[in-house]
Amino acid sequence: MFGDMMNKMQEMQEEMRRKLAEASFTGEAQDGAIKVTCDGTRAVTNISLDAEKLDLTDPEAIEDLLLVAINRALEQAATYEAEQGQAAMGNMLPGGMEGLFG
Repeated sequence: MFGDMMNKMQEMQEEMRRKLAEASFTGEAQDGAIKVTCDGTRAVTNISLDAEKLDLTDPEAIEDLLLVAINRALEQAATYEAEQGQAAMGNMLPGGMEGLFG
């Protein structure tokens, strides 16, 4: 019984890792002038800059906007991961106890 539960937990963790790796989140700054995309594991997968919307002579402003876009994408990924974790915990609990963790 305990072994079955451990196997189920391991399978659920693997499924969650797969879902996180496949998910994609994009954070933007300054009306899309900078876009940063990351996956659910919080690995940044793409950064795009729209030079027409940016003052390329102001590197400090660009750095600040990059931070904003990165943090927005990472926040989305963290929220998604928390939701997936809650759903996984809810699936493991006996009926009627799903609301215990959120």
